[in-house]
Amino acid sequence: MMKSKRLVLSLYVLGALALPVAQAGESPPPISEQVTITDIQVRMSDHGPVVLLRAEGKAIPIFVDFTVARSIQGALAGEKLSRPLTHDLMRMILEAYDGKVVRTVITLKGGTYYGALTMTVKDQMKTFDSRSSDSIALAVHFKAPIIVGRDLLNSAGRVLEESNVERL
Repeated sequence: MMKSKRLVLSLYVLGALALPVAQAGESPPPISEQVTITDIQVRMSDHGPVVLLRAEGKAIPIFVDFTVARSIQGALAGEKLSRPLTHDLMRMILEAYDGKVVRTVITLKGGTYYGALTMTVKDQMKTFDSRSSDSIALAVHFKAPIIVGRDLLNSAGRVLEESNVERL
């Protein structure tokens, strides 16, 4: 009984960070031809931290807050912090219940990036609506694919000018 209460509490915490929650079995939003991101970089720009999702010679810039940038950079570098950040905690909770992130799909609607985070827990697959930054961070923590539509890559993807940004 106590184990099931912990599972419910853990899933509640995960759900609170990915509100609103998609209905069980709901698939990620339909997108054009899918492109898998091949490189992720965290950089500092004049406007703050930016995550660059790179594929096919283009980069989609997504501005994030400093905590998310630190979480993504730490996961990319394989760093172990003395205290877990939120995404580290979510990874530990999911792994404790045999869960994992399977993929995330990033879309753009009305000037806002969205993440559709797909995960499995105990052989049940669910997709959650989330902030794109949280979705990217969890995908990086689980080494799961990040997917965008070709239309998004073509419209928002830019050839990166190295002089405008610096690595964190």
